[in-house]
Amino acid sequence: MALIDTYGRCINYLRLSVTDRCNLRCRYCMPEEGVEKLDHSQVLSYADLLRISTEAVAAGIEKIRVTGGEPLVRKGIISFLERLGALPGLKELVLTTNGLLLKEMAQGLREAGVQRLNISLDSLKPETFAAITRGGELKRVLDGLEAAEKAGFPPHKINVVVMRGVNDDEILDFVELTMKRPYAVRFIEYMPTCGDADWRELCVPGAEIRERIGARYLIEEVSNSELSGPSKNFKLQGSQGSLGIITAMTGHFCNGCNRLRVTASGIAKGCLFSGDGVDLRPVLATGDDALLRQEVQRIVAAKPGRHEVTDEGAETVPFAMSRVGG
Repeated sequence: MALIDTYGRCINYLRLSVTDRCNLRCRYCMPEEGVEKLDHSQVLSYADLLRISTEAVAAGIEKIRVTGGEPLVRKGIISFLERLGALPGLKELVLTTNGLLLKEMAQGLREAGVQRLNISLDSLKPETFAAITRGGELKRVLDGLEAAEKAGFPPHKINVVVMRGVNDDEILDFVELTMKRPYAVRFIEYMPTCGDADWRELCVPGAEIRERIGARYLIEEVSNSELSGPSKNFKLQGSQGSLGIITAMTGHFCNGCNRLRVTASGIAKGCLFSGDGVDLRPVLATGDDALLRQEVQRIVAAKPGRHEVTDEGAETVPFAMSRVGG
């Protein structure tokens, strides 16, 4: 079975948020004062998250990425991942983390069936990293990367949100990292999720990122896999790893978008910038799993053709990325 939307796109990728809580306060994810936390009663139980995932996979979802907030801060996450990974028909179970708790949890994650990790790492300089994350310790993340490698995870994907005047001077440092290690570094354009008026000044276009890299290195194209995300991938001659650029703002990839999102509070969204989304809790309360599967199919059918954030005169409603799972 396949989930096909009205634009002919095959929707086979679910981003599933298990918590809105995080142990960092990254500047592109939430305001400095943080955000009001959901009450525990508002956060879906693992049983309900598993029900949603089960019906989504039965409807055609093949890949699930578990996100937060920071998913590793939620108690019981390892056993939940083990149950999630056992779903019949699920081809890929991956997880996005900031890496702070990886040193202690990497082995358990691997044994639970998580196949790959995406690690958010926006700077290789301790001071810059602390400034972006508002207090994060870079060494803990690097130790987590090492622990995950020892646990047997395949080469990690490293997500870098590029911000002009903040960390764009490190683009080539991350490029060099792929020469030495088999990491897949993904440069992501800054997005105006927090409602900042100066987001265009912070956003370094993907074309500029690629131009800076190409001015120093010879680039080879790399094709995307069927279940991969929106990154345009390439690598450097002689490198162990690969590079990618995600142009969410300057060259949106909406025509190839294959994802659906469900927040920790049960709100399903066909697009990151889709208003309020659809509340799945009333359907969950009925106990009717067939109805839940139909609701997933209906949300996919209503998935918008593209976001309108960069359109002239478009207004962006501010939201914390931690609330929607990135």
